[in-house]
Amino acid sequence: MIENIKEHLAEVEKFVSTSTAEIEAFRIKYLGKKGLLNTFFAEFKNVPNEQKKEFGQVINQLKNAATEKVNTLKTSLENQADVEGKFGDLTRPGEPITLGARHPISIVKNQIIDIFSRIGFNVSEGPEIEDDWHNFTALNLPEYHPARDMQDTFFIQTDPDVLLRTHTSSVQVRYMEENKPPIRTISPGRVYRNEAISARSHCFFHQVEGLYVDKNVSFADLKQTLQYFTTQMFGKSKIRLRPSYFPFTEPSAEVDVYWGLETEADYRMTKGTGWLEIMGCGMIDPNVLKNCDIDPEVYSGFAFGMGIDRIALLLHQIPDIRLLSENDVRFLEQFKSAF
Repeated sequence: MIENIKEHLAEVEKFVSTSTAEIEAFRIKYLGKKGLLNTFFAEFKNVPNEQKKEFGQVINQLKNAATEKVNTLKTSLENQADVEGKFGDLTRPGEPITLGARHPISIVKNQIIDIFSRIGFNVSEGPEIEDDWHNFTALNLPEYHPARDMQDTFFIQTDPDVLLRTHTSSVQVRYMEENKPPIRTISPGRVYRNEAISARSHCFFHQVEGLYVDKNVSFADLKQTLQYFTTQMFGKSKIRLRPSYFPFTEPSAEVDVYWGLETEADYRMTKGTGWLEIMGCGMIDPNVLKNCDIDPEVYSGFAFGMGIDRIALLLHQIPDIRLLSENDVRFLEQFKSAF
């Protein structure tokens, strides 16, 4: 009988399981009301007197071993359950991370900033709520100047001196007031004009304007800068400059890039000419330099400006400018893979 108990003691020591049902069956087998331990205790009266001491010691060893084994296995299972409750099944694959989408305006703006930063242009910013001086007067647009009608303006309340900026040229004025030449900066930002909203125009849009002021700056410098930009941005190196008028530059020009006529979309965008207008530019008017306390007899410079929205529509073949501001997730998700 003692040898039989010792065999069960060895069996208890070897028992290992991660199943709640198996552990419970093990407990009932040894510690239940009809378990082996109670059976062995019942046989105690039939054991010879000289063996009772040893018999009792072996039974107690079996009882302690079985009890400790059950408690240890149950504790292990409870700890594992706590971990799974906090972190889930650690063997399962992780949850997929939803990839965000950068807005097409941000994509194009960052591309433009990156291109001009390679040739020494920094980035300057200014307020969207402006005063008349920085938005108009300092830019050679004095009060009652007819060219003010070219930019339908949103004025703030009844104060004719406070308005929503109509271009980011106001940032350039502020930059020239606070910095002395040489100046080389671009000014991206949102601007506002009181225009009818349609597929091709909006009451607010985004511009980036560039400014370079230094000694002996020429129109040739302007052309080479713009040619570098179009080559980097569009992969098109052929440009032309058509005479135009802007109050703050003289001479002024519109810049066209030769897009080509390779596809039906090219014909549609360029109206069959192959040329596409992308920006305006010119040499800074001496009056603008004077208004910013820069001596036009010593310094000269050029400026240019383009619509970020228009370039985004062009590069990504977006048919309606209103899509850029409607926050339609179906539209924005198309730009997930863009930088």
